[in-house]
Amino acid sequence: MLRSSFARAATTFTALAAATVLVAGCAGGGSGSETDTSDVTTGLVGEQGDGGDPTSGGTLSFATYNGVSSLDPADRQDGGATGGNEMAAIYDLLIRYDPETKTFEPQLAQSLKANADNSIWTLTLRDGAKFSDGTPVDGAAVLWSINHYLEKKGTHTQVWKATVADVQSPDPATVVFTLKQPWNEFPIMFTTGPGMIVAPSSMTSGTFAPIGAGPFVVEKFASQDELVLAANPGYWNGKPNLDKLRFPAIVSEQAKLDALHTGGVQAAYLRGADVVHNALSAGDVGYVYTVNMGGVGNINQREGRAASDVRVRKAIVAAFNPDTFNERVEAGNGMPGSDMFQSWSQWHGSVAGNGYDPEAAKKYLDEAKADGYDGKLTYVGLNDPATQRSALAFQAMLQAVGFTVDIVYTTSINDLVKTMYAQHDYDIGYAGFNVLDESPFVRMYGNLYSESSSNVIGYKNATMDALLIEMQSAPTDEDRKKVIEQIQTLVNETAPMLVVNTGKYFIPWSKNVYGVTPSADGIMLFGNAWITPDSTS
Repeated sequence: MLRSSFARAATTFTALAAATVLVAGCAGGGSGSETDTSDVTTGLVGEQGDGGDPTSGGTLSFATYNGVSSLDPADRQDGGATGGNEMAAIYDLLIRYDPETKTFEPQLAQSLKANADNSIWTLTLRDGAKFSDGTPVDGAAVLWSINHYLEKKGTHTQVWKATVADVQSPDPATVVFTLKQPWNEFPIMFTTGPGMIVAPSSMTSGTFAPIGAGPFVVEKFASQDELVLAANPGYWNGKPNLDKLRFPAIVSEQAKLDALHTGGVQAAYLRGADVVHNALSAGDVGYVYTVNMGGVGNINQREGRAASDVRVRKAIVAAFNPDTFNERVEAGNGMPGSDMFQSWSQWHGSVAGNGYDPEAAKKYLDEAKADGYDGKLTYVGLNDPATQRSALAFQAMLQAVGFTVDIVYTTSINDLVKTMYAQHDYDIGYAGFNVLDESPFVRMYGNLYSESSSNVIGYKNATMDALLIEMQSAPTDEDRKKVIEQIQTLVNETAPMLVVNTGKYFIPWSKNVYGVTPSADGIMLFGNAWITPDSTS
């Protein structure tokens, strides 16, 4: 259950690290027996010793999912797979999500407390916390940082504006947030961009400078190549054990895992089901977390596109077999299923998603063709082997029921984002909603609310909009689950997207790395991490 007042955050992660089986390991990892995650959806996994007392020194290299192009969390760089680890190291988080206790805990903040109905939240800041330039982390700085995030339209801007009615700082140690409707999951907002507090002095020169209150400061930044951070001696929780934290840009997921096993990096962010399987098979230790709708077929239903016809959308959904996709694309290692929230999720209900039904697909498609539809679709994907497999799987299943699918490959992630998210020049694409179990509202609102700028599929439905707001303000988990069942029913009726699978992601690290602290959305905190001496080379 979510708590509306919080205990002080633990200063180390030793207790959680010690919860794993005590077995010695080498620096590179990958030398133990297979890591079993069958009973773990989110948490620490693998066999690792307790590390003894923290030691000082060394550089930890972490190959994250994507290299960052900016050091401003407002530049859509605040998710776990999109710069959130780097940003949290520089700016810290006001609030951390504890996956073991399933509660939100204070981090840079001293506390966050709600009134009786969760409509007013009071944030108390830590006495003496300072930015790396020596200025205080006070109420005025928090207000400035949040306004900066909103002005630059950071990732969660629309959720924030739909949620927060007013923000005031009655004194330097306090910030009060008044919401438009009660929301007992509001602390999730401070585990990401709005909670990554940027110093007001960052814009003194007119050009953004990365000045934060986190455990590390920027030493070197080469966009899309390498980010090197040095320990911040003035960090509120004491100087970090690590001398440096390095984020090299490695594109291939298997290359990241290979670098981990050879000691080139000490941690890696893995999302591909086949590579995650390889890491677990090698006996790697680390943190696994699971998200709802990790794989989704985006169906562009804007006016003028084929899928503006609900029969075309229903045909697409019914033509797709998640199990076939799992075998062809993920070597049988994924978690396929048509439910928005699968059985592992606390939000799994009694309403199942529309499953594979090729005869129904042919029927819907024939009806649309009888009214003049030519059966053509354009699939847009990235020109690399892994995503080509996805494209070919979509093409084969859709053509099997009578569609004609033209695949268009883009040459880079930037081109793909431009085509799908800016120009909306596609009919089908494969991406992920990555809805967090700890707060399903945030990303469901972003992807399904009619006026959301993140609504890449162009879905507009007044009933869905009302259900999303009802889900947000639900007073209990049981109430929220009932609303989610209504949402699943509406998704079945209107087919706004194609649910492919759950995402089970893995962040492995060297067996001589300790004290890494997880938060929400795959963001790892390194302020208390250390490396035993034989792994610092």
